[in-house]
Amino acid sequence: MKRKGIYTTENTENAEVDAAAPVRSVVNTEDLPENFQMTELGPLPKEWRVVRLGDLVEREILLMRNGFPQGQHNETGVGVPHLRPFNITNDGILDLSQIKFVAPPSDDDPRWLHPGDVIFNNTNSEELVGKTALFNRNGRFVLSNHMTFLRVLEPGQIDPYWLARLLHLFWYLGMYRALGRRHVNQVSISLERLKGVRIPLPPLDEQRAIAHVLRTVQRAKEATEGVIAALKELKKSLMQHLFTYGPVPVTERERVPLQETEIGPIPAHWRVVRLGEVATLSTKAVDPANAGTKRYIGLEHIEPGNIRIQRWGKADDVRSLKTAFQQGDVLYGKLRPYLDKAVLAEWDGICSTDILVIRAQSNLLPEFLAYLLHTSQFIAYAISTTTGVNHPRTSWKALQKFPIPLPPLSEQREIARMLQAVDAKIAAEQTRRAALEDLFKTLLHELMSGRRRVSLATQSLGE
Repeated sequence: MKRKGIYTTENTENAEVDAAAPVRSVVNTEDLPENFQMTELGPLPKEWRVVRLGDLVEREILLMRNGFPQGQHNETGVGVPHLRPFNITNDGILDLSQIKFVAPPSDDDPRWLHPGDVIFNNTNSEELVGKTALFNRNGRFVLSNHMTFLRVLEPGQIDPYWLARLLHLFWYLGMYRALGRRHVNQVSISLERLKGVRIPLPPLDEQRAIAHVLRTVQRAKEATEGVIAALKELKKSLMQHLFTYGPVPVTERERVPLQETEIGPIPAHWRVVRLGEVATLSTKAVDPANAGTKRYIGLEHIEPGNIRIQRWGKADDVRSLKTAFQQGDVLYGKLRPYLDKAVLAEWDGICSTDILVIRAQSNLLPEFLAYLLHTSQFIAYAISTTTGVNHPRTSWKALQKFPIPLPPLSEQREIARMLQAVDAKIAAEQTRRAALEDLFKTLLHELMSGRRRVSLATQSLGE
């Protein structure tokens, strides 16, 4: 049987397409599964209809209106929050971490946002136009005039969360590209062209059931993200404790004899040394053409704050001289050190010349060194030693002077073990988050096309 999806974007990249024109399917009528009908959007369940957004506006089921002109922005909280295209993530979630404020419109202005409004980016770069999210906040907010809100006037016809997810799926599939009009560096979709968009419309009960399934997965993903954030904060606190008191329980720290040093209090039996006294810089240059099958590490492969290498490239994909490293070396990103990039090499390979290859001596455990380079004190020091404006870099000449605490090897090993245990928990939660993201995307595609009906989807979630 051929693919049963309702979407296809063939030949829409450069074509002038009427916004009201149907998106044609490539599925043959004789290939229709049972209880499906052929529509201008392709095969859909027989209970579903196809409607234009403009039809819903004309029937006063939906209200569509552009936002409020931005005027003078400020970030001090004066006025009211002003949502902009950048406040919608690629996942179709409202992000208020970077919000700006404007002078408010009058109290009776119809452009105040209501909880449950669906917000749509109508003007910006091609990558942003069409992003959609549900406005689910209380309080007084206004919307940029680069955005459009769709307000459900008849809750008995449309579920707002379902509509927001459907329209954001259209963005993900690139279905708005043919609707946009290009103006210099921006693309815009007018209200009239947005009204011409056709959507598949399940019965309200099924919309709500689809929304319930997607919300369940979304909330599980958000809960996992909360656990990851909490674990990362725990790791920061734990690092501060371990590099001050050593590998002792928090309840025991008052019993640890401390000494005052140039880097602050540390256990009395530790030493303070310069990084260059216990580690050296390896500078062996390698031509990638002669590196064979070795892996290549660039700054883009290093995840901030993580000592594990998660990604890599191939030596034969890069040109110009690189630096060789071996298992046990610590790779430190000297470009923009505020990015906090330092990893432990678990195998031999080659790396970018913007990465310092630091080799620990016998009295310094590589794992301990890798974590030490992620401390707030080291990051601040590295930033203070950078030169260059557009591409600030630090250097080994500067970094080797940094004073570090040096515990006995047994304590270095225990400190590294404790931090690795937290990292393992973070990695497990990140794997769970990735699985939930994949599940959400799969369900979104299949539920919105009717390829998977809600009863089957809920069974797969154990509901």
